[in-house]
Amino acid sequence: MKIRKIVIAPDSFKESLTALEAAEAIRDGLRQVWPNAEYVLVPMADGGEGTVRALVDALHGEIITQTVTGPLGTPTAAFYGLINHGHTAVIEMSAAAGIEKTGPESRDPLHATTYGVGELIRSALDHGANHIILGLGGSATNDGGCGMAQALGARLLDNGGNELSEGGASLIHLETIDLSRMDQRLNHVRVEAATDVTNPLTGPEGASAVFGPQKGATPDMVRLLDQALTRFARIVARDYHIDINSPPGSGAAGGLGAGALFFLKSSIRPGIDLVIKESGLEQKMADAALVITGEGKIDGQTVFGKTPVGVAQCAKRAHLPVIALAGSLGEGCEAVYDHGIDALLPIVPGPVSLDQALHHARFNLIRTAANTARLWQLAGYGQSF
Repeated sequence: MKIRKIVIAPDSFKESLTALEAAEAIRDGLRQVWPNAEYVLVPMADGGEGTVRALVDALHGEIITQTVTGPLGTPTAAFYGLINHGHTAVIEMSAAAGIEKTGPESRDPLHATTYGVGELIRSALDHGANHIILGLGGSATNDGGCGMAQALGARLLDNGGNELSEGGASLIHLETIDLSRMDQRLNHVRVEAATDVTNPLTGPEGASAVFGPQKGATPDMVRLLDQALTRFARIVARDYHIDINSPPGSGAAGGLGAGALFFLKSSIRPGIDLVIKESGLEQKMADAALVITGEGKIDGQTVFGKTPVGVAQCAKRAHLPVIALAGSLGEGCEAVYDHGIDALLPIVPGPVSLDQALHHARFNLIRTAANTARLWQLAGYGQSF
């Protein structure tokens, strides 16, 4: 069988290569063996960090930069992407309220706010977007998305009619949610929230208990924050008859999933499914002979909504073989073989330091891709043109 068309659809290799850079490196390696093949590069992501860049690169969109309110209330540089001729805005909440915006010593999950996320949404509306993809993940916050809503005009009031201060802890005093001043343009916008977690808003598997400690929450803080989000969910259920507590993913990004459901009337979907749809990956696989994917680390968790498996499952619907390249292979990586990946190859040549692996990622990826093509050709599947 002659190789005619190869689809290359990796995620980013964190801290070393964007998804597009990884795809270009894989292509450059394959070209050493198959110089005349057709290469279709589709940068991918799973809804978390890198989603904006991947979709902007895949669809030739543009990046919009803006200064917004950071998680600790100070100005911070942020960004989002516009694709589909500006009709779709792709926003990573972490660009405005991510944990990387706070140092280990300054993390404050009680008071951190998603206000800047709302400011990015408002900017996207100003640019004419009528569809928003909101990536949930990597947050410094635990406010249920209430800061985001405040930036968009919502008023959160205590029993005295006073507006609550920003941050998740203040929700313990929530009595009334006033949506009358919410930006009316939201009524004409379709919002899809993207995540790779299924945690509910509250309880032992909820936002505060599972993700709060990595944001600096002590056990006492976790209890307070869980009670505050429980209060938020009860007020929403009481006054608006909407369950924001139990839907899978409502606990993502410090409860921003729940906030998106309520304030933005959003759906919550696996991030990789949204990226596959928006990038047109399935259509781009038509008439392909081989699919190559990959990311920085592949392990037992990869089967739970991560890019390589999402790409592989898409490829299997077209009955295509799939090879995955990884910066490193972790415990349980063999599980991916039951989810559509046919071969799994690490790109590092042997024991190396993390700094060396990151520094040489492009070279290692090119070399491994070339060797992959040689092995494929040796098996008789890929004769050169």
